[in-house]
Amino acid sequence: MIVITGGAGFIGSNLAAALEERGRHDLVICDRLGRNDKWRNLAKREIAAFIAPEDLFQFIDDHARAIDAVLHLGAISSTTETDADLVVATNLGLSLRLWNWCATREVTFIYASSAATYGDGARDFEDDDSVAALAQLRPLNLYGWSKHAFDRRVARLVAEGAKRPPHWAGLKFFNVYGPNEYHKGAMRSVALQIYERAAHAEPALLFRSNRSGIPDGGQKRDFVYVRDCIEMMLWLLDHPEVNGLFNIGSGNARSFAELAKAVFRALGREPSIDFVDTPAELQSRYQYFTEARMDRLIAAGYDRPVTSLEVGVADYVGSFLATPDPYR
Repeated sequence: MIVITGGAGFIGSNLAAALEERGRHDLVICDRLGRNDKWRNLAKREIAAFIAPEDLFQFIDDHARAIDAVLHLGAISSTTETDADLVVATNLGLSLRLWNWCATREVTFIYASSAATYGDGARDFEDDDSVAALAQLRPLNLYGWSKHAFDRRVARLVAEGAKRPPHWAGLKFFNVYGPNEYHKGAMRSVALQIYERAAHAEPALLFRSNRSGIPDGGQKRDFVYVRDCIEMMLWLLDHPEVNGLFNIGSGNARSFAELAKAVFRALGREPSIDFVDTPAELQSRYQYFTEARMDRLIAAGYDRPVTSLEVGVADYVGSFLATPDPYR
């Protein structure tokens, strides 16, 4: 069995689809579906079991001998969540319990970290997983800090030679876009938000720049197609000799204006962009640039090409968003 926490979510459901395409029909999904259409993310999947988070440890204890890997994507991922106790209990406490469980039972453990751990990027975006390097990072929000706290704990345990899973990897996801993100509300990718306006003949809305030398819409992010994220995850799953904390991105920062133009062109329309002021509460912690350093993953042996922004957006729009059934 493969257990995927957060398996009904955006990245988790894409991972489940890819594993099913590989012939895995023993997928265990741990998640909550709620009252919206999140269930549609899994509507095409064959699932061995669906369990609620509170039942997770009883299930894995009962099926320990059958579990090959725990792929831990479940988290409170909203960057605006203010319940710090809930975030810490979920993103740090639950992750530590799963790490220890996999270490004790010698099960592969791959977990989601985040590029939010890098903060404003002042210390670059190098995925150095040493204790000293991680201590230098300063996340800007509660979500980023909770993910960083777990990264640091893992680094300490590894450095001190504590018992660990026989195969493990942490994944620092950058700005992921693609199918099955529709339930995420305000946390949907900017690509999807632009599409929803462009499809109704409305202009894209982007933030004005507050920095000299950077034009409006010239703020840059490492936009990465979810298909590439899954390729990297599966490669890591296939290579038990590779362990560590890795960036999951494109390695190529692109501007929000370029993203908007790619969406409009995928729809066969001339780009139209309006600019609005960056909210005052965001200005002091707004990132103007993110770009994943992909050297470590490449040095480990990953050699697959990354999808360009234009090709990824065109596929997202043409294969999913502009079709009667946008789900993977």
